[in-house]
Amino acid sequence: MKTIVFAGGCFWGVEEYFNLLKGVTFTKVGYANGNVISPTYEQVCTSATGHYEAVYVEYDDCVISLEKLLDAYWEIVDPTALNRQGPDIGSQYSTGIFYTNEDDRKVIEESKERQQVKYRAPIVTAIEPLKCFFNGEEYHQKYLKKNPKGYCHIPLDKYKN
Repeated sequence: MKTIVFAGGCFWGVEEYFNLLKGVTFTKVGYANGNVISPTYEQVCTSATGHYEAVYVEYDDCVISLEKLLDAYWEIVDPTALNRQGPDIGSQYSTGIFYTNEDDRKVIEESKERQQVKYRAPIVTAIEPLKCFFNGEEYHQKYLKKNPKGYCHIPLDKYKN
């Protein structure tokens, strides 16, 4: 199994989306790459912790490649939007790809370059090694499974596999 962390706005919908992909074996939501140890949701929402709302993804690379995961990710984000996704505003909603294996960086950078030709504005998605990940509160985990009519900034047609 391999791992990667994606930030793409509110983590509820991002987690649900990745859970629908064949080859994704486990996900959890949390807070990535900030400067506060074990932040709470309320702290992250102040935009003062430096953390991204993010989704930790474990996947079987014999079933789904990193390239395919990245293609799926780019489908659900506006990588040119800084400190927001959809109606959600704040630095915690910025986009980011946080790798756990240095060998993945080249694949991620090449994927970003392929995406950039689709946009006039520069892609501002952070691409960094994963420095830290703190699990989100239990009520956030699998939120849209627990709350099928819950809020999601990702258009529903993106959930069709």
